[in-house]
Amino acid sequence: MTVLLDAPTTKDTQVAGLLRLATAGSVDDGKSTLVGRLLFDTKSVLADQYEAVERTSRNRGLEQADLALLTDGLRSEREQGITIDVAYRYFATPRRRFILADTPGHVQYTRNMVTGASTAELAVILVDARKGLAEQTRRHTAVSALLRVPRVLLAVNKMDLVDFDKDRFGEIEADFAAYATALGIEHHAALPVSALRGDNVVEPSADLAWFEGPTLLEYLENVPVETERRPAGRFPVQYVIRHQSADYRGYAGTIASGHLEVGDPIVVLPSGQRSTIAAIDLLGRSVERATAGQAATVLLADELDVSRGDLIAPAEAAPSAVQDVVATVCHLSEKPLNVGDRVLLKHTTRTVKAIVKEISAKLDISDPLAAAGRAAADEFDWDEAAPAAHSLSANDIGRVVLRTASPILLEPYAADRETGSFLLIDPASGDTLTAGMSGDPLGVFS
Repeated sequence: MTVLLDAPTTKDTQVAGLLRLATAGSVDDGKSTLVGRLLFDTKSVLADQYEAVERTSRNRGLEQADLALLTDGLRSEREQGITIDVAYRYFATPRRRFILADTPGHVQYTRNMVTGASTAELAVILVDARKGLAEQTRRHTAVSALLRVPRVLLAVNKMDLVDFDKDRFGEIEADFAAYATALGIEHHAALPVSALRGDNVVEPSADLAWFEGPTLLEYLENVPVETERRPAGRFPVQYVIRHQSADYRGYAGTIASGHLEVGDPIVVLPSGQRSTIAAIDLLGRSVERATAGQAATVLLADELDVSRGDLIAPAEAAPSAVQDVVATVCHLSEKPLNVGDRVLLKHTTRTVKAIVKEISAKLDISDPLAAAGRAAADEFDWDEAAPAAHSLSANDIGRVVLRTASPILLEPYAADRETGSFLLIDPASGDTLTAGMSGDPLGVFS
């Protein structure tokens, strides 16, 4: 009997809120077709969109609509039959709203996968049932672990091409479970589907009667979402709102993590000024409490000097400021990142000058465990898979040491994805160079 690890299947429980998910998979594993099938079967496709897909499919000599065209929007994507850029799709069911990031499968677009998965609460990784775990499957799983995506689901696609073989699914499920566990992914699961036919995507399939888990949509509707990743609130100030006639001074922004409540004693960082939350405005009304992800305006009991880039946090659980940053980064730009480069570091709403002091290692993310011939992360010799480097090129993942011109309130990424991440920006062009994660989230470089 196959049972998913963390998704209830009861249909009578109301599930609210928003789920952010990212899809990934090797080339030709059917990822775009699966996303298209999910959108079509949930009636999330407009009539004119579907007509355009049907027309294009007929022009190509296909007998039925190619649902992959619903997500492959770029001309070059449609011509090659691959995904190049991250495509965001929004859909909803009566039980939950979804933001889906459809990410590319090619090695040279690893940076796009990092972009799409950076805010995801769930990664759905596809494999072809005939091929099993490919190099890109392991790469995408490793990137998901590196980004601390809370849950990873393996969708074993094209089950119709292996005659819906239960044993074949079991082999792939076991391989994936061992690899995900070795990478430290706590919540992982697998389910069988046929995206082309729609088996077990939205509706159960008679050909998969041996599978006792939910359909893909049931899993997505029921998987738990962590709305508060930590109890301590983090509120980066984005804008100061003033109404002199009403003697109103509020600090607007989005709560990065945790929650804030009226009456909480707080500290404003990096200045260290203390006060108490007098009121919280949310969507034009006063509330007693605001939680992670909500855009709010906070009013304080005292008149303090607070501006964009400051952080409001609980007085007894405030982060410490740092200037020397050791981080794991994924380089996104075609322009290399070199030791000695002067950059801008953007952390939440604060941007400071910084210099790249050291690039101490570069990780072979294609299959980090196999690279050293080990079966488990605690036996892994990272020196073999992360040799020393002096520069990073596009799609490279490595360890860097930075020195900032002024203190920032950067926390370990393993503890908080929001306040533990940052961007490096080219000060001349304003282009984004690198995405960074404070510390060593995967234990790669320790």
